[in-house]
Amino acid sequence: MPPTRRSETMEQNRAKLLQAARRAFGAKGFAAASMDDLTAEAGLTRGALYHNFGDKKGLLAAVVAEVDGEMAARAHDAAAAAPNGWEALLAEGSAYIEMALDPQIRRIVLLDGPAFLGDPSTWPSQNACLELTKQAVAGLVTEGVMKRVDVEAAARLLSGAALNAALWVAASDDPSAVLPKAVEAFRTMAAGFLAEPLSRGL
Repeated sequence: MPPTRRSETMEQNRAKLLQAARRAFGAKGFAAASMDDLTAEAGLTRGALYHNFGDKKGLLAAVVAEVDGEMAARAHDAAAAAPNGWEALLAEGSAYIEMALDPQIRRIVLLDGPAFLGDPSTWPSQNACLELTKQAVAGLVTEGVMKRVDVEAAARLLSGAALNAALWVAASDDPSAVLPKAVEAFRTMAAGFLAEPLSRGL
C-alpha cells in the first residue's frame, strides 16, 4: 500500500475508534466500556487500538482531548458574543462551567477524566485554554479594566476556578441546582480583579 494511502487508512481507523470510544465512554463510563465491544463497533481489532493509542487509557486521553477541545471552542463562541472584553472573559468561564450539565461532557471529561488521567491542569487541552485566558487577561490589564496583577497568576486562578466549578457541578448529586451557585461565585470572585467597580460602565 502506498504511504499516502496507508496514512489515510490509519487516520480513518483512528477516527473510527475515537467515535466508538466516545459513544461507549459517554454511555457506560470508562471502566464499564469493553475494548472488544468498541473495537467491534468500529469494525477494527484490538491491535488497531493498541497501535493508535497504546492502550485503553491512551484512548480515553485522546477522547478527553477531543471533547475538551470542543468545550473550549464553545466557550470561545460564548465569549465572542459578549459586548466587551471583560464580559467575554466572564462568559467564557461561565460557559465552561455550564457545560458540566451535558451528560457526555460530565461523564467523559469531568468525572472519568480526572479519575483515570489525573490532574486536569496537566492536560494539554487545559494548557491551551490557559494560554487563551492569559491573552485575554493581558489585554484587560493593558486597557486598565483589570488591576495590574501578574497576568499568569490571574489567568491560572480564573481558569482553575472555572475548571473546579465545573468539576463540582459534575460530581454533585443535583448538578442543575449547583450550577447557578457555581456561576455566581465564579463571577463574584472574578470581579475582584476589576480596576474599578462594575458601575464603570464597561
